[in-house]
Amino acid sequence: MTNAYILTLSCPDRLGLVHAVSGFLLEHGGNIEEAAQYNDHATGLFFMRVQFACDQHDHPTLKARLTSFAEPYNMNWSLHATAAPMKTVLMVSKEGHCLNDLLFRWKSGLLPIDIRAIISNHRDFYQLAASYNVPFHHIPMTGSTKAQAEAKQLEIIEAEGAELVILARYMQILSLDLCQKLAGRAINIHHSFLPSFKGAKPYYQAHDRGVKLIGATAHYVTADLDEGPIIEQDVARADHTDTVEDLTARGRDTESQVLARAVKWHSEHRVILNGHKTVIFR
Repeated sequence: MTNAYILTLSCPDRLGLVHAVSGFLLEHGGNIEEAAQYNDHATGLFFMRVQFACDQHDHPTLKARLTSFAEPYNMNWSLHATAAPMKTVLMVSKEGHCLNDLLFRWKSGLLPIDIRAIISNHRDFYQLAASYNVPFHHIPMTGSTKAQAEAKQLEIIEAEGAELVILARYMQILSLDLCQKLAGRAINIHHSFLPSFKGAKPYYQAHDRGVKLIGATAHYVTADLDEGPIIEQDVARADHTDTVEDLTARGRDTESQVLARAVKWHSEHRVILNGHKTVIFR
């Protein structure tokens, strides 16, 4: 059976990079099935994603050969086998629209992930987790127990071998230490009213101001609250006839869709970090 892989890379731009990468794959029996590249003229960096089939070498051998190939080009690269879905842990508080949407898409085969566990600081969704046969971990948190609670969370994440952690409306601020340990593999979703409407009941604040657009942002988690590299955003129209309930429902739908797209692109290795921005090969 032919094995399929995804190679992602970034490096300083120079002549012949596409030729070099495709030549390397040809030399090692790789058949390119999908390829995309981008030259960032502002930073002088080159980005590429290649999906290819190869039965001439196994995964460890390809990684070893890539290490030698990439060094002269100063490449940051990753090689992933496509056969195994991405091991994922979900975190949630008391709003379950994103959690429910991700679970359904996962079970429907729409996301190449493997949801290994759900972590929550509330008990609200243990029955939903059970209905999908996903282990549910209730870890309550207060200001005085935050460090111990995060230690338990990280223990579960590492025990499950999670390559991706999704904050599916998890309403606790992660510590600097946990943000650093989850760097590049944690995605958050929130409404796009920030920084205008902070705190509780943002849709009430937005309704009171008569907003005409509502939206959502999915981004990587960093120590700078809600300021990590953006993966996906979307908006929905609003008008004077909308109630707070209308805005909230439309906002939750938008959040669910934006998060699902971000998770899909990340789990298909279509997202490459470019400083505080992202390159996305859709």
